[in-house]
Amino acid sequence: MNALAFFYNRRWLPLVGPLLLLALWQLMISAQWVKPVLLPPPGETLQHLAQAFTSGAILPDVWATLLRTLCAFAIAIAIGLPLGVMFGSAESAYRSVEFLIDFFRSTPSSALIPLFMLIFGITDLNKIAIASFGAMLIVLFNSAYGVMNAKKTRVMAAQIMGVSRWHVFKDVMLMESLPQTFIGLRSAVSMALVIVIVAEMFIGSETGLGHRIIDAQQVFNVKDMYTSILVTGALGYGLNLVFLLIEKKLIHWGGKA
Repeated sequence: MNALAFFYNRRWLPLVGPLLLLALWQLMISAQWVKPVLLPPPGETLQHLAQAFTSGAILPDVWATLLRTLCAFAIAIAIGLPLGVMFGSAESAYRSVEFLIDFFRSTPSSALIPLFMLIFGITDLNKIAIASFGAMLIVLFNSAYGVMNAKKTRVMAAQIMGVSRWHVFKDVMLMESLPQTFIGLRSAVSMALVIVIVAEMFIGSETGLGHRIIDAQQVFNVKDMYTSILVTGALGYGLNLVFLLIEKKLIHWGGKA
């Protein structure tokens, strides 16, 4: 009965996924589907993870990756959000640049690394620039469509009541666009992290989780490699969770008629 109560308690539901992952991981080792030298047991990997944090060895890389991601994300918001709102409020203007937005949004950002290297060189600015570019397109796209798809009935109701165009835009269209905009923000912060990790792996870097992963792979330190991968996944989940909590707090009307 207690076990059933545990699984039916919504507070514990987020633990089901990690437990299933660890169980599948252990099954692969026990069934000898993968050699332990290539995939160490989960217990040993988690122990190595704890040691990396208690010793502080992994902390500089975590902070470096997090700082680059947040800088890139802040730039993406500063550029993408105003542009998205501007284009969304003038649909004809958005349609005129829609091809460019969709073209670069559909192009893997890793394919643009050589271009950004030519412009910014092998520096931290390069990693932040390419991550902010990829994230900015997602913010722009979602905020523009959020404004364009604002509920027409509420807009028309405000116009019929004689509300000025500015207040219709500010108090109706912008507020209606927030749920879609926050979806874009959550996707953008995840994209920024992914691009930063890739850039750290393939552009000259001395710190960062991406650098740590590729460095551990090259010297065949599989425990450290999997530890860094787990931390990267946890960091991405944590950033997404922060935005989910902010969204629930600020946009409590989302999805309501």
